[in-house]
Amino acid sequence: MEKKQFQAESKRLLEMMINSIYSKKEVFLRELISNSSDAIDKIYYKALTDDSLTFEQDQYYIKIEADKDNRTLTIRDTGIGMTKEELENNLGTIAESGTLHFKNETEIEDGHDIIGQFGVGFYAAFMVADVVTVITKSLESGQAYKWQSEGTEGYTMEEYSKDDIGTEITLQIKENSEDEHYDDFLDQNHLKNIIKKYSDFIRYPIKMDITEQRPKEDNEEELEEYTEEQIINSMVPIWRKNKNELTKEDYDNFYNEKRYGFDNPLKHMHIQVDGAIRFNSILYIPENIPFDYYSQDYEKGLELYSNGVLIMHKCADLLPDYFSFVKGLVDSEDLSLNISREMLQQDRQVRLIAKNLNKKIKNELKKMLKNERENYEKFFESFGRQLKFGVYSDFGQNKETLQDLLLFYSSKEKKLVSLDEYVSRMPEDQKYIYYATGDSIDRIEKLPQTELVLDKGYEILYFTEEVDEFAIKMMRTYNDKEFRSVSSGDLGIEDEEANEQKESEEKENKELFDKMKEILSNQVKDVKISKRLKSHPVCISADGEVSIEMEKVINQMPDNQNIKADKILEINANHDVFKSLQTAFDNNDEEKLSLYTNLLYNQALLIEGLPIQDPVEFTNDICKVMA
Repeated sequence: MEKKQFQAESKRLLEMMINSIYSKKEVFLRELISNSSDAIDKIYYKALTDDSLTFEQDQYYIKIEADKDNRTLTIRDTGIGMTKEELENNLGTIAESGTLHFKNETEIEDGHDIIGQFGVGFYAAFMVADVVTVITKSLESGQAYKWQSEGTEGYTMEEYSKDDIGTEITLQIKENSEDEHYDDFLDQNHLKNIIKKYSDFIRYPIKMDITEQRPKEDNEEELEEYTEEQIINSMVPIWRKNKNELTKEDYDNFYNEKRYGFDNPLKHMHIQVDGAIRFNSILYIPENIPFDYYSQDYEKGLELYSNGVLIMHKCADLLPDYFSFVKGLVDSEDLSLNISREMLQQDRQVRLIAKNLNKKIKNELKKMLKNERENYEKFFESFGRQLKFGVYSDFGQNKETLQDLLLFYSSKEKKLVSLDEYVSRMPEDQKYIYYATGDSIDRIEKLPQTELVLDKGYEILYFTEEVDEFAIKMMRTYNDKEFRSVSSGDLGIEDEEANEQKESEEKENKELFDKMKEILSNQVKDVKISKRLKSHPVCISADGEVSIEMEKVINQMPDNQNIKADKILEINANHDVFKSLQTAFDNNDEEKLSLYTNLLYNQALLIEGLPIQDPVEFTNDICKVMA
């Protein structure tokens, strides 16, 4: 019997296949099962146009048999089989796809799905086998054939005796090595897990003889082993079922079966699209944030299937980062796959699916916000920060998508509100959307800078997360209303008479403020009369794009850039402290003026949550005042 050689190009490709094409060796079983499913599909498609053929689906199956003693694994199917010519072409030439030829020759419409279209998956078997034997008998021929290969050295082919139509592939499993435990591919539990993982939704039964234990009939205290044939795969994926057939419990059970999380999903989306791109999808919004969500270990992405066959466990390209909390899967029959079934040959389909999913997720969240407020607030507590990062990242290009999903604590409502809710109740004379930043709601409520805004009856949004102000700075406006910090230089609250009075007081005390600025030695950009303070003696405001809170956040980062906000020390001219400053200045008491100035500045820093430069000096200054 003559040994035939693979073509040179095919030989190099086979070497790649054996050594590096697939990242996980276990996918060989997925590939062989997919090929068997294709072979059964071919009989089904022929029966559609050939009156002499009948297709009784119950008669078709795939059988997996493991023989530990002989170290063989056999995959048997009742599919269409191969003729001698097909065997030569399909297995003698790497990257020759019988499925693709069949599809082209029979002019199958795009609506029909055949999994394998590239033709190298079969050779994944050589990752785990020293010898691969194929015995096949075609529906088109009465003669069976045997094909055998030990890998890159070539193959033999001869006539063989086989009663039934179909193909059986037998793998002589490799011996264990230091790096690989090939015995796993002969273990029934491991094989079951691989089938469930990759091929659970193949439409035909995948059968195995499973050895179990049961009590003996004559003595229940003793166990006996027995073997029964079991169907391993579920065959009908939940995402292809009619939504009306499914309950919330069905979706929750599927979430738990897939181990998407240890919680229960807050919301599910069952998406079925039949348009420019066809796909089915089930997506989940978890209730709780994963413990590693904000760590480098967290891996975003959805499971990606092609016609029920798992292609990628985590396809990151299907989700934008700001929706990385979404769990679930996508199954599309329109995806063309390359040699590894792990990388997509055509990015366009994936981009179309991703764009569609992005819109669906946003719309679902908006519906939750409108109709299920309590659930949405639970979601936002877990993942709101991620939405804010999404607004800030990529130079704000996603702000239009995400801005209506944001919530912030309201000074007026004493609860979370949306930007739309805030703007809808703004008084006519209010120019800006006001916000205040701080470590907590309690600390923000005590900020001196909030006094004037609240006194006017204006609502303030409280920003308590480090990303909040960065996101808002990127947005700049919402519904044509500009955001304005209560610590900004101009609050836009017009009171001409009061403003004229402050300007007059500032001119009168210019020399005092210049002296205080000199004492603080460039720690502040300016010292001036405050237009916002009512009961508090002092506060700090910021002039420019960098706010006080942004300074704190940036300087806490690992690559400390030592960025400083331009600080303005504001003094309340109506407070007794101001009179003490004037008295010290008028009496040329530089020591007392310096003492008061430093105390007020450090007091303002502490109110803002900023560190004071010299705590010991600060405590000594307090003691001087008390003495």
